[in-house]
Amino acid sequence: MNKTIKIIIGQTTLQGELFDSPCAQAVFSCLPFETRPNIWGDEFYFEIPVKMPLDQSATKKVKAGDIGYWPPGQALAIFFGPTPMSTGSDPVPASEVNLVGRILDDPVLLKKEKGNRKIKIE
Repeated sequence: MNKTIKIIIGQTTLQGELFDSPCAQAVFSCLPFETRPNIWGDEFYFEIPVKMPLDQSATKKVKAGDIGYWPPGQALAIFFGPTPMSTGSDPVPASEVNLVGRILDDPVLLKKEKGNRKIKIE
C-alpha cells in the first residue's frame, strides 16, 4: 500500500506518496528529515540515509512530479520540470533512478522555491 508524505519547502507544501516497493519503504523508514536541497535544472536532490541498488523500477524516463532514488549519490530526487539533460519538457535524470513515489499536487509549484535552503519530507 502506498504511503502518504508531505514535501515542505519555503512557503510551499505538497502532498505526495511513496510506492509499495522495498526502496520506497526504505525511504519512508528514514522520515521525517530536513536537509538542504541541491538543484539541477528543475530537480531537487539531496542525500538521504538509504543505500539501495537499482531495482525493477529503474528508469531514465521520468515525468514532472516523479520522485526517484538515485543510488550513485544515495539521493532522493524530486522532478518538477526539465533538467540539463532534457531535450523537451520532461525531466531527464543524470542516470537511472528507482521510481519510489510521486507528487500528488502540481509539481510546477516547486519552481518558485528554487534557491530555498531547506526542504522537509514528513
